[in-house]
Amino acid sequence: MIETYANAHALAEAAAKAVAARLETGLRTRPRATLVATGGRSPGMTYDRLGATGLLDWARVVVTLSDERCVAADAPESNARLVRERLLAGQAAKAHLVPLWPKPDAAALRALLPFDAVMLGMGEDGHVASLIPGDPGLAQAMDPRAGTLLADVPEGLGSPPLARVTLTLSALLASRAIFLLIAGGAKREVVERALAGEDLPVGRILVQEQVPVRVLWGPSFER
Repeated sequence: MIETYANAHALAEAAAKAVAARLETGLRTRPRATLVATGGRSPGMTYDRLGATGLLDWARVVVTLSDERCVAADAPESNARLVRERLLAGQAAKAHLVPLWPKPDAAALRALLPFDAVMLGMGEDGHVASLIPGDPGLAQAMDPRAGTLLADVPEGLGSPPLARVTLTLSALLASRAIFLLIAGGAKREVVERALAGEDLPVGRILVQEQVPVRVLWGPSFER
């Protein structure tokens, strides 16, 4: 299940092509396509390549986020800032961004479902988005039958330990495809443990059968 790439460039190229193909399929059959982007170190080079894809009608693509830190839009910790600077440039500047902070209107977010592609990174504790072990509200946010799309995460969790807002598991699974980008031996081991049955947030993504998941791994990421 884990696709192995020789270096960061090969990983980024493969991920960009895969996500672009999903968006292209969505645009062929529907008025718009929707992408859930992720923050952290994992997606930068992928965003560079994806944003340069001129074959997509980016004006019909809506981008939102898997999670966000509750900070100003121009703060260094902002995931939306990363997306604006690395993805929504060049050809992709025509896409529409729906930030998660301040929180969007619930109806507006629900109108984007199902997402055509969801991009995720993962922490060494097995968290995806901001579904973080140790969060008192994690069980509710991980309930696939819950109708809520967003969950609040208190400060003190994650790195940096800022208050956050995250898509719930049920929101992430309301998608047509999920792409998990990981790098390094430690994170590959976490994924292998989750596939073997360890109870981790990422495991709930990996073992479900309603949405296809691709795990793309390389030895490292480059910014």
